[in-house]
Amino acid sequence: MNERPTVLSVRGLSVRFLMPGERRIAAVTDAHFDVAAGECLALIGESGCGKSVLASALLGLLPANAQVAGEARLGDLELLSADERTLARRVRGRLIGLVPQSPAVHLTPVRTIRSQLEETVAELTGTRGRAALRTAAEAAAARAAFPADHLDRYPHELSGGLAGRAALALALVGDAPLLLADEPTTGLDRPLVNHTVDELRRHVDTEDGTGRALLMITHDLAAAERIADRVAVMYAGRIVELADAAAFFGAAGPRHPYSRGLLQALPDRAFTPIPGMPPELGNLPEGCAFAERCDRATDTCAVLPPMTDHVACHHPHVPEDVRARTA
Repeated sequence: MNERPTVLSVRGLSVRFLMPGERRIAAVTDAHFDVAAGECLALIGESGCGKSVLASALLGLLPANAQVAGEARLGDLELLSADERTLARRVRGRLIGLVPQSPAVHLTPVRTIRSQLEETVAELTGTRGRAALRTAAEAAAARAAFPADHLDRYPHELSGGLAGRAALALALVGDAPLLLADEPTTGLDRPLVNHTVDELRRHVDTEDGTGRALLMITHDLAAAERIADRVAVMYAGRIVELADAAAFFGAAGPRHPYSRGLLQALPDRAFTPIPGMPPELGNLPEGCAFAERCDRATDTCAVLPPMTDHVACHHPHVPEDVRARTA
């Protein structure tokens, strides 16, 4: 069986924000990962760890004080070095669909949801004619469980959950090769969370072989478990673990102590919070950023751990089956 082609390949992506007084904030450091056709990669971690900054870097939406290094290839296009014209006309909406973290900010306040959907359908699919556009817009709304009787409302008339569903509908219109969903389940109750992630999954699981991919940024681990093929765990700007989702959420569990702490903090597990707070991104330690919160830390952790066998930890947990084979 042939391996699925890579849709997005990220190598050494780093983002620094230059602040007053020449202070630098290390928001993302040396990120490496791929997302293949037909795959969902869930990027998880505590708020402020750099997940959304990484997404903004891929779309060229960072502020002027951001310094970006590394490489991010989408097919034959290098995203980080692409100019604004290329990003605006070729990438955003067409090659990368975005479900934004703050949907109300991305909706045009003086236009109805229907008019915004119809314009997006016309621009991305070439559909013409008033009746055809109306039908297509209503179909797009239905995909995101956006109620048809709210289509003629303005963004300020929507709840946060409805604004999120409107943004999801807009992102799905172009059937982009890569869908980037930044906290797409925020403000939704559990049935709507499940509907949303199932629709995102359908975007990936195409029957026509078009090979679409999904990068979902989330702190909702239940949603990640429902949708993801693989999981990337981010802590203090670094990806510290890449794992198969079935193993990560299953009996084997994650290998990085931070990843295990995230799972153990869930109400349906141990409901035990991780002690302490993450370090400030402007004042990271030279060694492992998680060491001060970790019960496995030793003097070795004063040195930054390299990514080895998909985990960046000097003292990773070893799955029982591996321990038994090496005993």
